[in-house]
Amino acid sequence: MNGRDIDIAIVGGGLAGGLIALALARLRPDVRLVLIESGDRFGGNHFWSFFASDIAADQVWLVEPLVAARWQGYEVRFPAHARQLANAYHTATSDRLDAALRAALPAEALITRTRVSQVGQGHVTLADGTVLRAGGVIDARGGGGLPHMAGGWQKFAGQMLKLDAPHGLARPIVMDATVDQIDGYRFVYCLPFSETEVFVEDTYYADDPALDLPTLRARIAAYAQAQGWRVAAVTREETGVLPVIGAGDFTAFWPDPATAAGADTPARAGARAALVHPLTSYSLPDAVRFARYLAGQANLSGAALASASYAWAGSHWRRGSFYRMLTKMLFGAAEPPLRYRMLERFYRLPEPLIERFYAGRSTAFDRMRILAGRPPVPIGAAMASLAGGGRPLAPLGHAPLGNEA
Repeated sequence: MNGRDIDIAIVGGGLAGGLIALALARLRPDVRLVLIESGDRFGGNHFWSFFASDIAADQVWLVEPLVAARWQGYEVRFPAHARQLANAYHTATSDRLDAALRAALPAEALITRTRVSQVGQGHVTLADGTVLRAGGVIDARGGGGLPHMAGGWQKFAGQMLKLDAPHGLARPIVMDATVDQIDGYRFVYCLPFSETEVFVEDTYYADDPALDLPTLRARIAAYAQAQGWRVAAVTREETGVLPVIGAGDFTAFWPDPATAAGADTPARAGARAALVHPLTSYSLPDAVRFARYLAGQANLSGAALASASYAWAGSHWRRGSFYRMLTKMLFGAAEPPLRYRMLERFYRLPEPLIERFYAGRSTAFDRMRILAGRPPVPIGAAMASLAGGGRPLAPLGHAPLGNEA
């Protein structure tokens, strides 16, 4: 496919770029696009989980082909209480994303094992020097950190365990914080894919992005042993290091494409556009919304896409101020071994409030309810962190990003 044939070039075949390609294929079949991925396949090696309430009813079609497992409800466990919640929980997989893209798009539109060195609003320069011209370009490469932002890190290692006997789990454990609190807020996450298969992930809300994989593997094995599970085999492994955003300068992070500073800056998507939940790092709900929005734009020129994506991401950034404030409190005011108390208290709140929180749609009353009562962190430390003092937040600009949650 030569440059004259490309209406849109999407750079990055992960979750964000893949969903945009699927949305365009469904809603704008007249658009000639290419999806460029540096890896061997689209989506990498990832699970992406979400709650049913995260996705609007008229957008479920976009993510449905990616869903490999679903459960009616989930549970959380903390030192002081445990709870079962009714909200359905779904898990999408990179295998299904790759298959959906290959089913929806012609082979010539799907480019793998190809690195990109430079992007602009109407051109993509490949690592070998080849220049592709396109009507518009969307930069959906997830890596590279979040310059001009600060916070902490959600890092994890997960393994699919094949067991000798049934594990006994009826639903996912989204947070098991009864484990030793090491390296910040630690919890274990369990997805029961069959009676004898369970995905176990060891997760940390930590101050640094360093991931000690051998240690995390040992802790997963110890957790399984503590549950009485006998592991026959580890059939899959996944790691990730995700930003948890507490503060930032959005205009420095992404100069307005309409200004000289942002001239020829292409449209952005996913983590490249900071389209993640600031506190949970979940990206799938925002990726679905943004893909549907972008596919509905009448003008798909490079300049128009850049302007539309910048406006969308700026609005998302402004709406995220409350969640960034909570991140500041979590990392700046709570002592690392006691960070779990913020989540333990949160999970005592009404379930509809919890659903809106994860979907990034907390109401003014929700925000007041979350902050009301005795705070789970020292008041003085909380005030200091919000005023710019307290424990300093980590810069997010220089560590490589991993999976999109």
